[in-house]
Amino acid sequence: MLIGLTGPYCSGKNYIASLLEQKGFSVLDVDTLGHEAIRREREAITARFGADILAAGTGEIDRKLLGKKVFGNQRELVALEAIVHPVANALTSEWIAARRGKNCVINAALLHRSVAFERLDAIIIVKAGFLTRLIRARKRDRLPWLDLIKRFRSQNDFSSQYVQHIQNSQKNADKKNSIYIINNTGRNLQKQLDGVVRSLIKEI
Repeated sequence: MLIGLTGPYCSGKNYIASLLEQKGFSVLDVDTLGHEAIRREREAITARFGADILAAGTGEIDRKLLGKKVFGNQRELVALEAIVHPVANALTSEWIAARRGKNCVINAALLHRSVAFERLDAIIIVKAGFLTRLIRARKRDRLPWLDLIKRFRSQNDFSSQYVQHIQNSQKNADKKNSIYIINNTGRNLQKQLDGVVRSLIKEI
C-alpha cells in the first residue's frame, strides 16, 4: 500500500511520520529529497537566483537565504520548483521501486505535486489551528514574523489541491483512495492515529 502524508506548514506531519515508522511503515521524507535535489542542482539554482544565496565558508546553498527570495514571490517559487521537483520526483520513484511489497508512506508538504500522487491508495492530512502552527513555526524556525506570515499565506488554499484526487477516487470504483484527517491539537493524537492505522490495515 502507498500512503500519502501531508499537512500545512508546522501542522506536525513529521511527528506523525515518526509514529507511523514506529508502527512498521516505511517512510520517505520528500523534504529531505528536496534538500538533496538542491545540493545536486547547486549550479542551476545559483545561476537563477544569484551567488548571494551561498553560505559563507562552505559554498553550499543556504536554504534560509534561498527561502527569503522565493516565499511570497510566486514567480520565483515556480522557477525554483521547476529546477528541484524533477530531481526529487526521480529520487521518489527510485525509493518506491526499491520497496516493492512493503507498506510505504510518502511524507510531503507538496504531496499533490509528487510523482507518486496518482498512485496513492490513501492520504493522511494533518491539521492544526493557525495560532498553534504559528507558535510552532516561530519556535522551530526562528524566522521574522513577516516571513512566517508569507509562508502561511502561500498555503491558504492547501486543502483545495486534494479535491481532484477525491473526484478521481469516486470515478474509479476499483481504487479506494481513502482520505483521513488527523487534528494535531496535542489531545487524543495517539488515539486518532491508531484509528487511522486500523482502517489502513483493513484496506490492506
